Amino acid sequence: MRRPLRVLVVDDSALMRKLIPKILEQDDSIEVVGTAMDGHFALKKIEELSPQVVTLDLEMPGLNGIDTLKQIMRHRRVPVIVVSSHSTAGASITLKALALGAFDFVAKPQDVAARMPEIAAELIKKIRAAAQSAGVQTQFLPKEIYGAELPPKLRPIAPTHIIAIGVSTGGPNALQYLFSQLPSDFSGSILVVQHMPDGFTELFAKRLDETCPIRVKEAQSGDLLVAGRALICPGNRHMKVKKLPLGNVAVLAEEAPVNGHRPSVDVLFHSVAEGFGPQAMAVLMTGMGEDGAAGLGAIRAAGGYTVAQSQETCVVFGMPKAAIERGYAMRVADLQDLPNILQAYCAPERGRGDHTDAKRSTSAGSN
Repeated sequence: MRRPLRVLVVDDSALMRKLIPKILEQDDSIEVVGTAMDGHFALKKIEELSPQVVTLDLEMPGLNGIDTLKQIMRHRRVPVIVVSSHSTAGASITLKALALGAFDFVAKPQDVAARMPEIAAELIKKIRAAAQSAGVQTQFLPKEIYGAELPPKLRPIAPTHIIAIGVSTGGPNALQYLFSQLPSDFSGSILVVQHMPDGFTELFAKRLDETCPIRVKEAQSGDLLVAGRALICPGNRHMKVKKLPLGNVAVLAEEAPVNGHRPSVDVLFHSVAEGFGPQAMAVLMTGMGEDGAAGLGAIRAAGGYTVAQSQETCVVFGMPKAAIERGYAMRVADLQDLPNILQAYCAPERGRGDHTDAKRSTSAGSN
């Protein structure tokens, strides 16, 4: 019989130190081996108890969550799931934690006592994934942050191609790496569905815009699809595309969740397949579950080009794996090769035969 996953719960709130273990005890595969009220106690208990996963509150007195996370990443590399406030300040510090190596996060509901059980399934699923992916999440953290040298953003022009990207767990760092390697005059228009709650995506988009050469913004209905810009779908909305006489645009919708998600990658991919077909490229990146796999198949069937991120560079090899197993990915590529692949596909002079065969891209054989 497999031993249960050992979890340490770190939170300065006595209520949360009671509620989170109670939630986790619903699953026989998880054992809460201890709790800690601040960072100092957390570091001691990590040494004593050797947990496989840590849940971490970021807003704590004394040694705060960010400083605690830095110590964990530096010395123990135990996967950390942040339990975050839904506030703007909470979203900002959560994105910082992800950049420092946190595996993923769950957002506390506004009414913690009454609604905490609602996030039980999400928290349990992410703990399991974190335990299976120990050590991977820090492999491709962004090494270079643009500052004063950031090139000027270009004026909007029509794109040569449409790039649709679906991503979940591990996505913030993977997207920052990818976008940081694209030039400001990138000729494609990028649409991104990142599984993330409402209230987090706007700050995430701003952070990417400030640290990458291309322009990045949270999508609004009616935003033009222009070259050198990425639109991030807002949390709790779906994103589609629409062709109009004066320009192609993104459209947001509040339809029911698909595959348990809103936003859903499949919704975006199916819309792009229908609207752009051979002019489209779809990339399915790191994440849990199967959202986006069917949509990747739709884009391939419509004449577009499809890529899945490799297992070796995924934090969680769920979404790409589902697409690869169904035969929908024309190419499997390491994260570090994706920037060159996107640029080669979007080059105006690119021949139609350049990407017709399924390939395996590796760092040794990148373009």
